[in-house]
Amino acid sequence: MTTKEKAWYWGVGFVVFLALLWLLRDVLTPFVAGMAVAYFLDPVCDRLERAGLSRTLATTVVTAIFFVLFAAVIAVLGPLFVGQIAALANALPGYIETLQTSVLPWLASMLERFGIENLQDAQAYAKNFGNDLVRIAGNFLKGIVGGLSALANIVSLAIITPIVAFYLLRDWDKMVARIDALLPLATAGVIREQLRAIDRSMAGFVRGQATVCLLLGIFYGVGLVLVGLDFGFVVGFFTGLVSFVPYFGMLIGFVAGMVLALLQFDTVTPIVLVAVVFGIGQVIEGNFLTPKLVGGQVGLHAVWIIFALMAGGSLFGFLGILLAVPVAAVIGVLIRFSLQQYLASPLYRHGAPPGSD
Repeated sequence: MTTKEKAWYWGVGFVVFLALLWLLRDVLTPFVAGMAVAYFLDPVCDRLERAGLSRTLATTVVTAIFFVLFAAVIAVLGPLFVGQIAALANALPGYIETLQTSVLPWLASMLERFGIENLQDAQAYAKNFGNDLVRIAGNFLKGIVGGLSALANIVSLAIITPIVAFYLLRDWDKMVARIDALLPLATAGVIREQLRAIDRSMAGFVRGQATVCLLLGIFYGVGLVLVGLDFGFVVGFFTGLVSFVPYFGMLIGFVAGMVLALLQFDTVTPIVLVAVVFGIGQVIEGNFLTPKLVGGQVGLHAVWIIFALMAGGSLFGFLGILLAVPVAAVIGVLIRFSLQQYLASPLYRHGAPPGSD
């Protein structure tokens, strides 16, 4: 088979794969989620195997503990989230009124001090902002309620994902060995090296970053509750969970927390404390959690991760978000490998002066 024929072969296969992914995006979600859980838990099963347990027993123990803990967390935090979100929806009109009667006049006076013109237009726009915000929030809540009609999909996700995770986790080593045996003999060594690089990249991000997000969510949530911020646990825990999106995740949570603090508190001290909680969280993440749990083996640039998440979500919805980081890791490793091949090729070195290496 010539190089051109190989290119056509892999190109057609890739197009077919994308088409199937698009057509089956709703059905594949629990299977991809189960695969992610299996990948996340595989090192734990390997350790239990080395301790003397069989693979089936290790898989049963690890899968059961994982999903029991997950269900317990949902059972404990679910009502809290629902209650705080409902309370936030009820309190939103009051916050809008406070925004229009207190914050906007103060903001207008500050703008006037700096000599900014067209204050009347700015105030008129700001007053309409409250109504727009209420409308957007209403549409958002309506979308959530409308999404409850898809309860069957949620139930199928909850039932199918543990089953898929169990069987994939039990047969993980066998599947890896089977795929390894199918690699082209001439390039098997190179492919294995790139697969190991992909595994290091995904393991550092998926396993490490997931732990970082969970710990940050707990810290932010508890910290904001202790400060006395209304709906602080929801805002804090959500901030931690979306911290896997570099910069923007923390920024969104920080802005939401500060806006709620400005609308709730009449004194400066609690507002400053809310900012301090987010500041301490960033220090803990940057100096302790990320270096210890994620390390420097991720190899995924922040901009590349943001683009991958946005593109995956736009193209394939929730399934695309699940696949975004693995696909980004694969593409990143392939790009680095291609650059290495190019720098070592005659195409790059042709005509170079002696001693330019």
